Amino acid sequence: MALALVTGAARANSIAAEIVPRLIVDGWDVVTSDLADVDYPCDLSSPTAPDDLMDAVTADHGPVSALVLSHAHDVESGILTTTAASFDAHVAVNARASLLLIAAFARQIPPTGGAIVALTSDHTTGNLPYGASKGALDRIVISAARELGPIGISANVVNPGPIDTGWMGDDLPAALVPAHPLGRLGTPADIAAVVSFLISDEGRWVSGQLLNVDGGFSARF
Repeated sequence: MALALVTGAARANSIAAEIVPRLIVDGWDVVTSDLADVDYPCDLSSPTAPDDLMDAVTADHGPVSALVLSHAHDVESGILTTTAASFDAHVAVNARASLLLIAAFARQIPPTGGAIVALTSDHTTGNLPYGASKGALDRIVISAARELGPIGISANVVNPGPIDTGWMGDDLPAALVPAHPLGRLGTPADIAAVVSFLISDEGRWVSGQLLNVDGGFSARF
């Protein structure tokens, strides 16, 4: 069976935690990475961590055919409150580590090719360093679709919109539901289904896209 590496899967109610069992049901072998409580604990703020992670996974399991980037560093702040150290920390994890993981993935890609899916966000005001680093991630992944396409790699970015993975509190879900054309918030399972398709053989013709997978939420603009 083909092997998928999913980052950011340690938190029980995260989107990545739903992606993993979905991929297993679909026939993938799956390994996970985060700071702890996963197959390969890894601190992606280190510039050497992405290569070390890919080397460890391939040494144990052979080539990786799908890379799902769901890790994130997120500390809310705005223009006037974001420090240089905080901004650098966000870029290191959310953008630089993703770039280096994509490069390491491409270097070991099997002859059958593979797929990259990254989870992004459109947060900006009040969550500036997170949003800015995710914006960099978007461009990295779309560039990967062009540069790595000739070796059989598809690459896409998925923006799930507001998914309640434990951060919303009690009032926000009720306020957001009326803005959703489908009348409900999205769930991690909704996103897992789309990720599953994008890394499948049937889904790999989709490449170089930033997909709003949000039940029409973004169509309000």
